[in-house]
Amino acid sequence: MATFKHSYSFDPTYSYTLEQLLSVDAPHEPKDFEEFWIKRYHRAIATEPRPKMQSAGRERHKWIEHQFSYQSTDSIQIGGWCLKPMKGTVERVMVILHGYGGRDVPDFHWEFKNTALLFPCLRGMGRSLHPQIPANSMAHVVHDIQDPNRYVHGGCVDDVWLAVSAALCLFPQAEGRVGLIGSSFGGGIGALALAWDRRIDRAHFSVPSFGNHPLRLTLTTTGSGAAVQAFHKRNPQAVEGTLGYYDAAVAARRIKVPVHFGCALFDPAVAPPGQFAIHNAVPDNKELFVLRAGHFDYLGNDEDEQAMLRDVHQFFLKS
Repeated sequence: MATFKHSYSFDPTYSYTLEQLLSVDAPHEPKDFEEFWIKRYHRAIATEPRPKMQSAGRERHKWIEHQFSYQSTDSIQIGGWCLKPMKGTVERVMVILHGYGGRDVPDFHWEFKNTALLFPCLRGMGRSLHPQIPANSMAHVVHDIQDPNRYVHGGCVDDVWLAVSAALCLFPQAEGRVGLIGSSFGGGIGALALAWDRRIDRAHFSVPSFGNHPLRLTLTTTGSGAAVQAFHKRNPQAVEGTLGYYDAAVAARRIKVPVHFGCALFDPAVAPPGQFAIHNAVPDNKELFVLRAGHFDYLGNDEDEQAMLRDVHQFFLKS
């Protein structure tokens, strides 16, 4: 069990040992869970993404930066970035998702070769601001939460599927070699998307959110999780009726491709039991890197992150 000096009024380990974390199950699911998501997936990928890409005129650390956009469901325009390698040809694509802080710039630290990196900003955040969707994470996470069909997280999953469609329009030679990477918010949304999209061949999720919602609602937390808990206190039936469909651990039971996880023992924003519930639900072909902490700065944090990144690069080299 990881312990750190902190000022939180609660224990961000929730008194779980690693052994206990590895035993956390996914909750029961709605009877029509699979029907709900398969219908949504087919409706989303019927959308024509019409991707656009324009050079930003910048080069950095082996990458050429481009502005990138595409059409998602509900006629929402998604913006972001594409990094193309300065040397070699594009044989693979990585779709890289952001956390609930959004994204202002692409990440240049990745060492993938012969790979294009796509960084979409999911609806309501970053370069995908929308007048009807709040950009603030505390408001975004409960936007239309009363309605499973309109909840903003469903639209964000659509955005991931359409990012894959856009990637294959731009780089058709990468078919069968599309990877998915997501952290925190992006890890949870990524797991929900990966469960149904067979165009993605492997994925990495770090400190993923939205795992085992019934348990998460009982664990004191900070950030977007606290906003959901507050909303739940005011209207429990509406929230529970929707969150049953948006549980990343339940979706993870359907994941068929190799997944690498980075899960934390200590995390004040995404409770570790929820993270591990997603990892534990994946039936097989999974790897785990245990982080001492997530969403928390500590001595040795950078070294741990670098070690996990090396692990992630090796994981994707296997494809």
